[in-house]
Amino acid sequence: MKNLYIGLFLLFAIGLFAQAPTGYGIKSVPFHQVKLTDDFWQPRIESVQDVTMPLTFDKSEETGRIKNFEIAAGRQEGSFCTVYAFDDSDVFKSIEGAAYYLQTNKDAKRAAYINGVIEKIAAAQEADGYLYTWRTIAERNQKNGNWTAKDSANANVKRAATQRWEKVDAHSHELYNVGHLYEAAVAWKEATGNDNLMDIALKNVDLIFKEFGPGKRATAPGHQEIELGLVRLYEHTGEPKYLDLAKFFLDARGYGESYMQNHEKVKDQREAVGHAVRLGYMFSAIADVTAHTGTTEYLSAMNAVWDDIVQRKMYITGGVGSTGSNEGYSKPFDLPNYSAYNETCSSIAFVMWSHRMFQLTGDSKYYDVLERTLYNALNAGLSLDGGSFFYPNPLEARKNVERRSWFNCSCCPPNLSRFYSALPSYIYSKKGKEVYLNLFASSETTVENINSRGQQIPVTIKQETDYPYNGKVNISVQPKKPNTFTLKIRVPGWVRGDAVPYKLYSFDDKAGSTFSIKLNGKIIQPVIKDGYAIIKRKWRKRDKIEMVMPMPVRKVMSNGKILENTNKVALQRGPLVYCLEGKDQPDDRVLSSHLTDKTKFQSTFKPNLLGGVQTIEFDGFLVKDTAGTGDLMPSKFTAIPYFSWANRGKDNMLVWLPIDLKAARPLAGKTLASASKVSASEGFKGNLMAVNDQYLPKNSDDHDNPYLHWWPNFGTTEWLQYDLPATTEVGTVKVYWFDDEARDGGCRIPASWRLLYLENDEWKPVYSHDKFTITKDGWDEVHFEPVKTTALRLEVQLQEGVSAGVHEWEVK
Repeated sequence: MKNLYIGLFLLFAIGLFAQAPTGYGIKSVPFHQVKLTDDFWQPRIESVQDVTMPLTFDKSEETGRIKNFEIAAGRQEGSFCTVYAFDDSDVFKSIEGAAYYLQTNKDAKRAAYINGVIEKIAAAQEADGYLYTWRTIAERNQKNGNWTAKDSANANVKRAATQRWEKVDAHSHELYNVGHLYEAAVAWKEATGNDNLMDIALKNVDLIFKEFGPGKRATAPGHQEIELGLVRLYEHTGEPKYLDLAKFFLDARGYGESYMQNHEKVKDQREAVGHAVRLGYMFSAIADVTAHTGTTEYLSAMNAVWDDIVQRKMYITGGVGSTGSNEGYSKPFDLPNYSAYNETCSSIAFVMWSHRMFQLTGDSKYYDVLERTLYNALNAGLSLDGGSFFYPNPLEARKNVERRSWFNCSCCPPNLSRFYSALPSYIYSKKGKEVYLNLFASSETTVENINSRGQQIPVTIKQETDYPYNGKVNISVQPKKPNTFTLKIRVPGWVRGDAVPYKLYSFDDKAGSTFSIKLNGKIIQPVIKDGYAIIKRKWRKRDKIEMVMPMPVRKVMSNGKILENTNKVALQRGPLVYCLEGKDQPDDRVLSSHLTDKTKFQSTFKPNLLGGVQTIEFDGFLVKDTAGTGDLMPSKFTAIPYFSWANRGKDNMLVWLPIDLKAARPLAGKTLASASKVSASEGFKGNLMAVNDQYLPKNSDDHDNPYLHWWPNFGTTEWLQYDLPATTEVGTVKVYWFDDEARDGGCRIPASWRLLYLENDEWKPVYSHDKFTITKDGWDEVHFEPVKTTALRLEVQLQEGVSAGVHEWEVK
């Protein structure tokens, strides 16, 4: 440990000599200096400001997140109100989002309310600066004798332990919470000029300095975030110690779990592993530290890990983090569709990091990926009205997915609030005498450009476009005086023929679109470098550029190693990925759809559909039978942008469409099981329809087919029940068990099972010569003496210490 302290001290000391606050060479034009008039993004931002933002505060009041601060302050009595000790952070993120709103909008009522919330936060802060309501409340209640058995059993006792900082590198989230506090404090100060939240932040960070650093605690934060908050404090105050401490926390890693990216020194990491949000926040902070210190030690890690994601672990929607068990990354090319996790917060974190990578390098590949994630996976996380959300973002649904207005773990809604409020900052960037146009959206900004005499000459740049539904962009350049500088306009990868960098996905038509650029009405052929069209000239008032990017419907294919997408294609038009949703079809069974190589596509804008979206129409088939040449039923299909799905309730949804019958899913015929009403013993998880939906699993650990389970019930007796549509004679059942031992989950095949039937309101066991076998990765079939009944019950005895589940239950 002594050597660790010495090593970290040397790294800390080296940081002191690299403190020139240069920041990023390419700097974004701040959101409050961009006037957005876009028909696509502006309504989204307005819905966030009018609906999402008030909702996050209302829910924080309703669920007790804000009351926690009052209890911690001693103004109210009681236990910690909410589920997770990191729930303080939801309030901080909500304040940050509101601060961005107030920077461009006058709203005295909202500002007054937030000042009231800040006053409660200040009252909850302990005298030495500590701020973590769960521990403050717990310690007070223990001291006063108000600690109950329920409090002792609270999961936060295990996550956060009984002493300060004891599980900082695990799940306490003490440093995670205050990282969001620091970001909110800077945003609030910049928006209002008020120091009340900044005072709280600085008092807390003084405590952190006393506890952590060279010769003190050399602990890596379990959930990265404080690093970003410390950089924000550095950028706001110019105080080098904040940047030093951010770097210290990054360099402290390398002794723990891969789930938290603590398995290797960050400079040595080369693969994306573990929790996706943690990874995105960490590498965003690494990019910040790199930009501000000029260090090169992290460059190899940043490049390798970002490339690993884009080459092997990213969805066509730009979503990242495929598995729910770790809310993060799996092995390469493990990208299931039905069980895709793609947490909304991970999309936000990935956009943040990709943006920073662009600011470091100027390479448009980072914006190509950013755009894909932004328009698809991230944008899907928020409902069109701003009032409900996705936590995971799957690429296939079977009437099992719906948006929710809040979650117990509700990190995503306030994260969306702060992200969308600052979205205009992603449109334009500047470096010296170079101005970058990165995203296409009707907007206007004015930047200062330095002429040859060293004078600051304002230049107004204005875009008019219907992007992403139309690829025509009109750009006007209006310098106050004639002025020479370089305008760099991004030519998206999808225009140049690249679905994504590195070919994880590719268009079936390899050729790029024939795009054109006109300057003052004349076609020009600018140099294309790093994905940008470079136009350097002496600009004058009324200079105009017209860029036209054709948007044909493109079929996208996967790398063959993504087995889930074998013989399937996705549809893309412009930057948007499309999906089939049942409500838009004459037959909602889109999961059995099929198209051919000869399929022709037509695109139409429908102003009355989902607030106005560009659709793709085509003729295809529903597959009745995949045997031989297949039994196909002609059908017309309408595809909608992926971001807009699930705004009309639960339905079937599909992104990847079969182009070969071998990949198609035949329409399921009606069976006795599918016609029955399903019920289950208390505490089941999953969808009851999973057990009779006729989707056959590949194996017991198949997460891309629905299942039902009883975790965390261990060693108990559970049941499933079919209420049959009428009195029926039955004599055979088949069961396929769920077992996730392969991924170290908590479900195993059961210890035993039996079948009961209902007779004269009494449950009786069936009589069978067969054994009730228990098979993993296969069917257990039992034949029994036929009985006439109105209901069957599958009774399951769980193994001790584990739970169990069922994929499918058939009855004959």
